[in-house]
Amino acid sequence: MVGEEAARAAGLTRPPDFRHFVAIDWSGAAGPRQKGIAIAIAVAAGGPPVLVEPDRTWSRADVLVLLKEDLSDDTLVGMDLGISLPFADCGAFFPGWNESPRDAKSLWRMIDEICAKDEHLSASSFVDHPELSRYYRRHGGREGDRFHAPDTDSRRGRFRVTERAQEALGCKPYSNFNLVGAAQVGKSSLTGMRVLHRLDGRVPVWPIDPLPPTGSAIVEIYTAISAISAARAAGRSKIRDMGDLDAALEALGSPSIGRSGPVSDHASDALLTAAWLRNAAKRPELWSPTALTEKIAETEGWTFGAP
Repeated sequence: MVGEEAARAAGLTRPPDFRHFVAIDWSGAAGPRQKGIAIAIAVAAGGPPVLVEPDRTWSRADVLVLLKEDLSDDTLVGMDLGISLPFADCGAFFPGWNESPRDAKSLWRMIDEICAKDEHLSASSFVDHPELSRYYRRHGGREGDRFHAPDTDSRRGRFRVTERAQEALGCKPYSNFNLVGAAQVGKSSLTGMRVLHRLDGRVPVWPIDPLPPTGSAIVEIYTAISAISAARAAGRSKIRDMGDLDAALEALGSPSIGRSGPVSDHASDALLTAAWLRNAAKRPELWSPTALTEKIAETEGWTFGAP
């Protein structure tokens, strides 16, 4: 639905004047700390993006503290994870199950409650739940009988509306119900939803929450979108060389970092996306995608930057 409803779903009158832009490359890996978490910040005043505590091995609990207690005012935070699960395709997160949550925030609460005893904000209990496991593809050839949407035979599983929009950019998203493969995002999304629930509304999560006129906000990001915006092909979105990262930053109009040598793809994803957020946040059309209805906003959410 175009125009008025999309803007209303986004809670948008005009983009806020954010002063800080933080990108978090997330991880659903096991253990107390995750080498895959990287955090970068770019400031509205200019300059290259920088890593936040680059020598630190972050935990998910550390990031929760950062978001709740240490976030600067007027910060746009992008988190590289799915903030919800598919809903629109079947009219439910878990079709055929009477206890399926009604909206994204109810889903977050359910995940956190079921996983209350899982250490390090992990989510193993959720995907191993006797009913919920029916909706997931897990390791060891374990594919639940409800992994696919009814009356479909897609081997890739179910997708949100925003993930179909990502495909228009040349991306190949993975279903959040798929937990198999190096590129799967299901585990990181579930652990991220536990963090979002524990924020307890401290920072609004767009578009599940309306975009505030001032202050900070969290959005879902897909780092391949920032790479595509920097003139890299979707299949070459991962950057592991500082020279390539500087070239991508310059393509976005950002100052380069000016170092040589290798860089982890987690760090480069965060750095490039922080610089991309600084530009993208000023574009009103990215806050009002035409397919974003009020129902999709409250159930599935959206990936910032998806067309």
